[in-house]
Amino acid sequence: MFDCIIVGAGPAGGAAAYTLAKRGHSILVVEKQAFPRQKPCGGGVSPAIAQWFDFDFTPAISTTVNQIRYTWKLGDTVETEIATPMWMVQRDVFDAFLMEQAQNQGAQLRDGTTVTGIEFKKDHWQVNTSTEPLTARYLIAADGATGPLAKWLGLKQSKLRKSLTMEVTSSQKYPPTFEFGLVKNGSIWGFPKANSYSLSIATFRGGESKNLSKDLTQYASQLGMDVNVPLQESALCLWDGDKTLHTQQAVVAGEAASLVDPLSAEGIRPSIFSGVKAAEAISAALGGDANALENYTQTMQAEWGADMVWANRLAGLFYRFPGAAYKAGVKVPAATKLISKILCGELRYADIANKAMKSLSPF
Repeated sequence: MFDCIIVGAGPAGGAAAYTLAKRGHSILVVEKQAFPRQKPCGGGVSPAIAQWFDFDFTPAISTTVNQIRYTWKLGDTVETEIATPMWMVQRDVFDAFLMEQAQNQGAQLRDGTTVTGIEFKKDHWQVNTSTEPLTARYLIAADGATGPLAKWLGLKQSKLRKSLTMEVTSSQKYPPTFEFGLVKNGSIWGFPKANSYSLSIATFRGGESKNLSKDLTQYASQLGMDVNVPLQESALCLWDGDKTLHTQQAVVAGEAASLVDPLSAEGIRPSIFSGVKAAEAISAALGGDANALENYTQTMQAEWGADMVWANRLAGLFYRFPGAAYKAGVKVPAATKLISKILCGELRYADIANKAMKSLSPF
């Protein structure tokens, strides 16, 4: 009987495992894929995550950037310096590194193991897997946007949006770029790594585009990149309103909790934040706090969801009038600096939302 079983070894699961194991709890992480595993992802990470840990992330960082470029239909370029360099990571390396830190604290990992069902047994959870049943007093569902645990726990589901990613080997140093205008109700974003460049595409409002693969390959081709690489499909679980994130002796974290930023598609930082907060709640519950899991839901609503309300409103305005929004917002130097601070975790949308909405209101 473990204190807690965590399903999923991504950023949320790794952060939760580290936090709980460091507090002396017995932890088992169950991951369906063999580690390290490839994960389609842009790989931009705010260095703000370092505040929640006491180890150095340097070995997991592929490169750092201190500039962001914005384009409108490949032109009308805006470039801005960012005060705090952003980290660029390969997810197979980053996720494995975070899990290794958890294992160093005593957490156990069973990769290549599929969870086939869960059952609550009076005072603990039984997690049925492809190999054997496992038991724990508490459960953290960190199995990603397409994982089944949130549904099995009876918690509200969000609509998934499709994202495509291509990883292009490149010695040329392209800056991190956000392209608007080529994709209706969405964008293309590209992040550099040490020896490659990741390009991702998605829509954030309205119906799903049927041209994502065509738009992404055309964009890469226009940049002079090799497009003879596979496109990797993944799902985005955008924040779409506050949800209950806990139930009887269980919580959901990461993309399973629908925490992805609906304007920028940032997902790693909120996943890690929720993993840490979920672990703190489980630890408190193990210590006898009857309200700990409810407090987790309230904490995520107050410290992340409240700001995503503003992100959602800004996304609604931006993607309804993208051309005007680009001119009134992105092209204003002060605005681009503020946006970069949000991406780096130095500002919240609430700090700029009123001014941004007033700037867009004439349109």
